[in-house]
Amino acid sequence: MLINKRTDTTHPEFTDYLRKRFPAFKVQKISLNAGFTCPNRDGVKGRGGCTYCNNRTFNPDYCDRRKSITEQMEEGIRFFSRKYPEMKYIAYFQAYTNTYGTVKNLQSKYEEALRIAGVAGIIIGTRPDCISDELLDCLQELNRRTFVMIEYGIESTLNETLRRINRGHTYEEAEDAVRRTAERGIPAGAHIILGLPGETRQQILQHAVRLSALPLTSVKLHQLQLIRGTVMGKEYEDHPERFQLYTADEYIDLVIEFIECLRSDIHIDRFVSQSPKELLIAPDWKLKNHEFRAKLECRLTGR
Repeated sequence: MLINKRTDTTHPEFTDYLRKRFPAFKVQKISLNAGFTCPNRDGVKGRGGCTYCNNRTFNPDYCDRRKSITEQMEEGIRFFSRKYPEMKYIAYFQAYTNTYGTVKNLQSKYEEALRIAGVAGIIIGTRPDCISDELLDCLQELNRRTFVMIEYGIESTLNETLRRINRGHTYEEAEDAVRRTAERGIPAGAHIILGLPGETRQQILQHAVRLSALPLTSVKLHQLQLIRGTVMGKEYEDHPERFQLYTADEYIDLVIEFIECLRSDIHIDRFVSQSPKELLIAPDWKLKNHEFRAKLECRLTGR
């Protein structure tokens, strides 16, 4: 399939969106583990979770399900407020599926975070098959008095890939969830992994085209990382020939092409992720996130 690319590689970032949404102060996301699980972990849809997933790779130390939401938020606020005392905060319900429960229980957790001084809104990370109309109606009401955003883990627009990585949902379900969310005036984001096994470069770029047809506010990009203790990590160790891993420079080229195929008003939330060294199998670029960002910006400037 022919993919049309934009000649302009500049793209708004999610920080730009937040500056417009909160012009009077800086905001910082604080990750939370609210004690949820996932339907492909607890047996409703499957066991074991997504084959690439180990939540330890992105949860900060204070993000501990043994602590209450209030404790996690206050600990995160103490950490960030030392640098920016006037900063406000967004409670980021990040770990696992944060709409997986009764509406009453979910509302209670969201409201607990919003009662904390300095919290200006919430972002809810979830799966597209775990969002009910009843909950969307409640979030629509909440969005009228504070900032609410839903971030969907879509990961791929190919159902074959979604089956292979044990996501337990289809891309059509993702499309439906994003559209129902936007219809209620709630901004929606998408999380995509670039480089999942079996996907060609053309198919990866096609993700950008398909996502551009959805009413998305933001997209978060991650490179594929093979993590210890995961099914995919074991598959890589047994059959590395099944994987196409990118060098940092190759991934930068891929990200630039992806951006060129993405609708120009979609904000980029993240270009790359960084897992703890003790958990990472590959690829090990030996780059901090800010170092990768500098390389990417240099390449964009050159183009």
